[in-house]
Amino acid sequence: MSHADQAATAAPAASPSLKTIPATIGAPFEGGIYAGIARGQNGQPDEHLILLPGDEKLNWDAAVAFAAAAGGRLPTRREQSLLFANLKEEFKEAWYWSGEQHEVDTDYAWYQYFYDGSQDTLRKSVAGRARAVRSIAI
Repeated sequence: MSHADQAATAAPAASPSLKTIPATIGAPFEGGIYAGIARGQNGQPDEHLILLPGDEKLNWDAAVAFAAAAGGRLPTRREQSLLFANLKEEFKEAWYWSGEQHEVDTDYAWYQYFYDGSQDTLRKSVAGRARAVRSIAI
């Protein structure tokens, strides 16, 4: 499932009022932890990013299902960079699946290593860690 397919299947959250947006990154928000504002890509709006509870070790397909069952999706590579910058302490020093498949070889997907911030691809059959996110368009 591509990230675009994942995003299409994740139910959009109701927009909170500006008064309810946390003043600080790392604050509890909408059933998770407020991670900050992620810039939109390809004409998409900017968004408030929320890290949802739960952390599992799964292959990529199971990670996609885990994130959907948690009420979210796997984060994009850009969102993972934001999570590394703002909420690194919420992650184990391990690598975590992104929701993005390799652009050419769909047997591979991107991941982020939450020890040093590097990103790379691995076979989707390999078990890696997964966290779900939800976003609210600004």
